[in-house]
Amino acid sequence: MRYSFLGCPIDALSMAETVEVARGAMRSRRRVQHVALNVAKLVNMRSDPVLAADVANSDVVGIDGMGIVWGARALGLPVTSRVAGVDLLGELLAICAWEGFKPFFLGARPEVLQGAAERVRELYPAIRFAGLRDGYFTREQEPEVVRAIRESGADCLFIGMPTPRKERFLAAHRDELATPFIMGVGGSFDVLAGAVQRAPERMQRFGLEWLYRVYQEPRRMWWRYARTNALYAGILTTALVRQGLGGAVGPGGFAPPAGRVGG
Repeated sequence: MRYSFLGCPIDALSMAETVEVARGAMRSRRRVQHVALNVAKLVNMRSDPVLAADVANSDVVGIDGMGIVWGARALGLPVTSRVAGVDLLGELLAICAWEGFKPFFLGARPEVLQGAAERVRELYPAIRFAGLRDGYFTREQEPEVVRAIRESGADCLFIGMPTPRKERFLAAHRDELATPFIMGVGGSFDVLAGAVQRAPERMQRFGLEWLYRVYQEPRRMWWRYARTNALYAGILTTALVRQGLGGAVGPGGFAPPAGRVGG
């Protein structure tokens, strides 16, 4: 079921439902684009029209962060759980190995990309990659990258490039890729390669993965999370006040549910 949350579409799908949507796309060769929504992305959408358009045009807007789960529940939306992007990637790679679908990895540094692919092959010896391409290419090289993806016959494309570069790449080339399932995976290649450690499970359950990232990379991460978390708290508080005063037009703070994937 699709809802509007703080002006952003979200799909209240479970992990199993999301996996089934992806599997259906790969079987039918009908394109489905998935985006994983967290607090930082929701906040940054408000000042980045390219990012906002990418989310709005995605077929599945998965709930990646616990902050989104708690905010949606506070506004009365029936959100039961999140579907973390890195966990979804793992589930889909297992499906690829079992059912013969071929993934394409795009993004990250060359050594990280190779490390991630090696780890996947260790976990799933039967898997066959359609291709691997690091994220270090120029705009002039983009047609070559697009051609390699299209000609690879990939069933799914996992993109580990930063925002807004990923969004700009997809806006320019989405229709040329001929890949049924497309998903941005953020820093998941770094996790697979062992270059970055995930937060302990208890911190994940309490929505404190951001704090663990700050602990790992304080100089790079502390201001990013301080800014986006503070802005999100303000946006959510405003929506709660409006809803309490009867000013919202529906659950989620802005608009009533709208159907798309899952709805």
